[in-house]
Amino acid sequence: MKADMTLFEDYKIRRIYDEDAEIWWFSVVDIVQVLTQQADYQTARKYWNKLRERLAKEGSQSVTDCHRLKLPAADGKSYLTDVATAETLLRLVQSIPSPKAEPIKLWLAKVGYERIQELADPALSLNRARETWQKHGRSEKWIQQRMMGQETRNKLTDYWSNHDIKKGSEFAILTNIIHQEWAEVSVKEHKELKGLKSQNLRDHMSEAELIFTALAELSTRKIAETNNATGMDENKVAAKSGGKIAKDARVALEDQTGGKVVNSGNHLPSPTKRVRRTN
Repeated sequence: MKADMTLFEDYKIRRIYDEDAEIWWFSVVDIVQVLTQQADYQTARKYWNKLRERLAKEGSQSVTDCHRLKLPAADGKSYLTDVATAETLLRLVQSIPSPKAEPIKLWLAKVGYERIQELADPALSLNRARETWQKHGRSEKWIQQRMMGQETRNKLTDYWSNHDIKKGSEFAILTNIIHQEWAEVSVKEHKELKGLKSQNLRDHMSEAELIFTALAELSTRKIAETNNATGMDENKVAAKSGGKIAKDARVALEDQTGGKVVNSGNHLPSPTKRVRRTN
């Protein structure tokens, strides 16, 4: 986990990046402080506590989707703090009457969360991604493979969502099982090998790494569908089996070519870029 701070007008918003789930979590109290325009943090915290109780009684999903992670406080120490994704915060904003509601929604989108728009028009995310990859010099062949791999990934996560797997931590656990099995390194270890921090691992994979990742996830979904895998225990079995299919194919290719599929190549800009790769 990597914590830092961003700004909205004169307010400091604490956030933390979950590298495994590849998602930002924002301090709920900090957002509430903006919306209620409170100069005192403790007053904003009390407001959030009362709002959380009310929303919980109403059965609001927004409260359920909040988590508690350690964030640094004014005294320099870290404390467990209620955090939420931008998508959850956009729902919470509706519960607080405030002239800052619309500006904070626009700000949340500006700092990189366009999921709401993409849900309405999925083509937007594909177009944005293609434009970004083109700007960073990716070849059309690489872009096509990256997009096909994302489609395979989306079908798998859709299956998980419909079979009692929770977004976030449980998605990350299953993803890591698949990755560990086919690549024989964890997602975190693969990122470290490539010298990545908060960057998306798949955006720095070679064509071969993308293909074997997609094969592992496609195999996992097919096995899960065949067995109607439901819940973590059954989907862990499917994840391990799907990853092994891709591992066996990877090992066979490496035996024939003498080269390693999992590698340190990345697309980081100079001077941190160590290996140039265009496919």
